[in-house]
Amino acid sequence: MPDRPQRDHDASRALLHDLAALDQALYEAVTVTHTPTLDHALRRLSAAADHSKISFAVAGLLALWPGRPRRAAVLGVAAIGLASTTANLLGKRLVRRPRPHRAEDSPFPGRHVPMPKSASFPSGHTASAVAFAAAVGPALPAATLPLGLLACAVGYSRVHTGVHYPGDVIAGAVLGTGAAAAVLAATGWDGPHRNRLP
Repeated sequence: MPDRPQRDHDASRALLHDLAALDQALYEAVTVTHTPTLDHALRRLSAAADHSKISFAVAGLLALWPGRPRRAAVLGVAAIGLASTTANLLGKRLVRRPRPHRAEDSPFPGRHVPMPKSASFPSGHTASAVAFAAAVGPALPAATLPLGLLACAVGYSRVHTGVHYPGDVIAGAVLGTGAAAAVLAATGWDGPHRNRLP
């Protein structure tokens, strides 16, 4: 009879196998769902989120106003930097998960964006978008909902366009949230009226 550490190891492997199977099934469900109205919009959104262009554009607009909007922009950009660095230099290099397979006879090839050459896990686009939203929100509460919805849309777009599994996106969201929390803690931000930022 196997000892307890071996049983725990086997149970952990079985759990990871089941999660990977669920992840694959969810990805495949998205790939075969006919959504012509969404395809073009999500492809453009996914491309627009490359290199955090959307978030940087929003930060640039916020920086035009002194006070809380400018502080929110600084926090957001710092969170993007931390999230992107962690996702690309640590997460992808450590996990090295292959990108989703695209069948040559994909029923909806028009929804795809170019397949990145980097590893799949975690989603850097999602990590950066969530980090920006989660860092800006506490400093500028009015931006919380729109930026949060935008981050969710960016994350889903990466699955819809065929370059990430849902699990990659979830991991990216967790990483982005952590990056924002780290930036807020490091800058001493604890609310709209008390902070150390200039």
